[in-house]
Amino acid sequence: MSKLHPKVALGDGFLQAFAAIPRAQQKAVMSFVSKFRANPRATGINYEVIRNARDSNFRSVRIDQNYRGIVLSPEQGNVYILLWVDKHDDAYAWAMRHRCQIHPNTGSLQLFEVEHELLSESEETRQPASAAEHAQHVETQSPASQDAESSKPLFNLDEATLLSLGVPQERLALVQALGSEQALEKAEARLPVEAFEALYLLAAGTSLSDVLQEYAAPKQHSVDTQDFAAALEHPATQRRFHVPEDEQELGRMLNAPLERWRVFLHPSQRQLVERDWKGPVRVLGGAGTGKTVVAMHRARWLVAQPNWPKGARLLFTTFTSNLALDIADNLRKICTPEQFQRIEVVNLDAWVSQFVKRNGYQSSIIYPGGRDKHYDQCWTQAMALVPGELGLPDSFYKEEWQRVILSQQVRSRQEYFTASRVGRGVALNRRQRADIWPVFEEMREQLARGGFVTAEDAVHYALELLNKGDDKRSYHAVVLDEGQDFAAEALKLLRALVPEQPNDMFIVGDAHQRIYQRKTTLSQCGINIMGRGRKLKINYRTTELIRRYATALLEGVEIDDLDGGLDGTKDYRSLILGQAPIVQNCADLASEGRWIVQQIQHLQSEGVSLSEICIVARTNRLCSDYEQILQSEGLPTHTLSRQKVDDRAKDGVRFATMHRIKGLEFRCVMMAGINDGVVPLRVAMQASQDVVEQRLTDLNERALFHVAATRAVRYLYISSYGVPSEYLKN
Repeated sequence: MSKLHPKVALGDGFLQAFAAIPRAQQKAVMSFVSKFRANPRATGINYEVIRNARDSNFRSVRIDQNYRGIVLSPEQGNVYILLWVDKHDDAYAWAMRHRCQIHPNTGSLQLFEVEHELLSESEETRQPASAAEHAQHVETQSPASQDAESSKPLFNLDEATLLSLGVPQERLALVQALGSEQALEKAEARLPVEAFEALYLLAAGTSLSDVLQEYAAPKQHSVDTQDFAAALEHPATQRRFHVPEDEQELGRMLNAPLERWRVFLHPSQRQLVERDWKGPVRVLGGAGTGKTVVAMHRARWLVAQPNWPKGARLLFTTFTSNLALDIADNLRKICTPEQFQRIEVVNLDAWVSQFVKRNGYQSSIIYPGGRDKHYDQCWTQAMALVPGELGLPDSFYKEEWQRVILSQQVRSRQEYFTASRVGRGVALNRRQRADIWPVFEEMREQLARGGFVTAEDAVHYALELLNKGDDKRSYHAVVLDEGQDFAAEALKLLRALVPEQPNDMFIVGDAHQRIYQRKTTLSQCGINIMGRGRKLKINYRTTELIRRYATALLEGVEIDDLDGGLDGTKDYRSLILGQAPIVQNCADLASEGRWIVQQIQHLQSEGVSLSEICIVARTNRLCSDYEQILQSEGLPTHTLSRQKVDDRAKDGVRFATMHRIKGLEFRCVMMAGINDGVVPLRVAMQASQDVVEQRLTDLNERALFHVAATRAVRYLYISSYGVPSEYLKN
């Protein structure tokens, strides 16, 4: 056994502790970890037994004169795990209140707190009773304990079921004595993470069968509780412990220790990432469930496979340019340079523009509301041909152009006669279609005269090129983030970009966050996900109270699953209750601004840095108003750009519109100016007189509010002045 190369792992707690120590000492820790990984048995590494440690496998190692590391160094095997780093006394205190052991039923490696007081050997044997007493003590401290229900156990589960969920033997009595969710939360540190998670979901109403399917250990042969090498291969272990592949990955971990998503995946996420799929995969998940993280790890895993074809490329695309920039920046953090070279990250509009130009397309792509005004000028010319006798509002023609003409590539009056108008609020007979066709014909003519083309037409042209085989450029796989925002023609284009084969398409999305497009069905776009639809259910970003608040605005609204079915939120949970969002209405802008400044100053006193705070408003103009207020109070500010990634090392409160903050997260989000007429935006709501379009706009505005609120990790503030938004009355 001694001839085997030792296996060295790092725990997520070690990285968190490392991030908390002064930077001056971090260099010494990094140097030690590098040497330790190279040879944990080197003579220069002095292992010291820790008196009164609750785990006999714990040892301390000297970092420098003041700092010590805590290492799991089992007597058997060749495994070493760095668990903690701190000042001498604090490191020893941590070791005396933690235990790290292999669960005899699940086989996973578990780290959890034990009793703070030191117990004698005789007291150790009565550990379960002590746990029960502790649980009852927690109950007496909880407000819920005053309820009649608190006398009933929270869980009516036998020991075998609890053990299968990863509850340690010495914690069975503790769990069985719990009487409320609050007591469970207070006991969180005393339970392994996977056991707490399973119990929390049960307490929140998830069915026992669903929890057992997700968390229960499969029936297996007896577990060797001394085989730490095998335990490190367990999926539940890998969400907290990681063996760096090489020195480069170790360096990436230590240079960004708080970015746990880089290496630690939940087993449900890892199951999606590290497997061969027979075809396209669709992954649903509410805000904060890690969809983008899964998509990035999936891309990395694919291009890292030995059978990845030489010279082949993977296209990673999304709807907005700023999100593509953020994804590219994060992929560089988890990929080697060789892996990243195989991945092309670009938003789809930019990809289409590059593709058609490379194929000789001379027209310029223009957009409604563009700064150059070309699109709007063409539309003004076309609207001069509106027949007055029909009495239809101007908004009708714009919607008909977008929803029917462009989406179906209607180019003649005859095609318009047969075009589908499902979902349009105004019925038209053949004569009426003939009367209004000249408007759309003139728009086509104006575009052609100016050498312009719409984004929708450019996508269809790119699709024609691919279908004809004129351009041989293709990809071995496509990964699509924010799939709910893509129109049918875009999804058809992506289907055409990659051959139908195993591992060809990986699509993540959440229709609760659809803020740009109508719903589209994957199967109708040639993307068959039959048997390969999955869902992530645990929100790791926001607290449960923030999640509930953000989701409430969409309750009662049918939300699709991107493929013709429905997607509910009853199985969507956060694991930290947290504090409720703070909602404040003020008399005017000035008083709202003063209130916001006061909250920021309070957050600073609580240790929240300015770069962890983002003020979100519906429009750029409102962002500017609030930014001026903060600057007048001497607070540094920074407006997020669509063209570059936010550098969190730069001091200052962040400012972003509700659209710009999508895909980001901040410890504190302050949604400001949530006034009547602003949210939902009155100009958007009044843009159409079609009842169907108005309902769609309202749903998009609600989704936009939901997106902004779910960017908050721990604190959510919502403020308004004058008459508050109707959305705040729920």
